[in-house]
Amino acid sequence: QVQLVESGGGLVQAGGSLRLSCAASGSIFSIHTMGWYRQPPGKQRELVAAITSGGSTDYADSVKGRFTISRDNAKNMLYLEMNSLKYEDTAVYYCHADASGSNYDYLTAGYLEFWGQGTLVTVSS
Repeated sequence: QVQLVESGGGLVQAGGSLRLSCAASGSIFSIHTMGWYRQPPGKQRELVAAITSGGSTDYADSVKGRFTISRDNAKNMLYLEMNSLKYEDTAVYYCHADASGSNYDYLTAGYLEFWGQGTLVTVSS
């Protein structure tokens, strides 16, 4: 199994910056797409940004130009640089990965979805 652990959340004033990190560990054969999702209070979980193993990225319209996703494939790390934070960015941020624990698992089941426990980002207005 693949474990994902987020870090870097906290309280920040509007206009400030935070950097989230996600460490993937465990039995890892291959990680394809990784991404950040968030769930604001009382709302549905939504995609923030995603990045493939080749480096292609995708962003929610609400964060384009302010957030930057990156990954270090050698270290199995995922990052989210968040700038110009707004009150509406307040949410629990989750790390997500499409990964496989072994070549056998990949051939029989393809990539499986894994989620971290989440890290809270609170932006004060």
